[in-house]
Amino acid sequence: MNRRAVLGILGAGAAGLAGIADNRALADEPHAKHAEHFDRCAKACAECLQECDSCYHHCAGLVAEGHKDHARTMNLCVDCGEICSASARLAARQSVLAAIICEACAKACDECAAACGKFPNDKHMAKCATACRDCAAACRDMIKSI
Repeated sequence: MNRRAVLGILGAGAAGLAGIADNRALADEPHAKHAEHFDRCAKACAECLQECDSCYHHCAGLVAEGHKDHARTMNLCVDCGEICSASARLAARQSVLAAIICEACAKACDECAAACGKFPNDKHMAKCATACRDCAAACRDMIKSI
């Protein structure tokens, strides 16, 4: 076989592969939109985990100083963070169980946001409440997309 024939075969093969890739990209488009919901949820849950952990530490310090009214938020933050952690992992891998844990996560975030929201002048608490509300919304949005 001469070089011209080999180049022709390679060119045809490359064109065929490009056509297959284009068809796959079109077929994956609905999957990509579906995956966006999972990705947004995973990121919101990871951010909420970080804020809950920070707020837990903040509240633990306040409780140690004698501010017993922060004991409930301290416990809610650590529990909410644990649920957010599991939700982030399951949503990131698009687990079939993601909807179940994310439903629980949204409810936990509602509770934590309400408790932390009672201290609007405390920047740690306000930041945690905002992260919890954002996480709950992202979880519910992901659940609707399934």
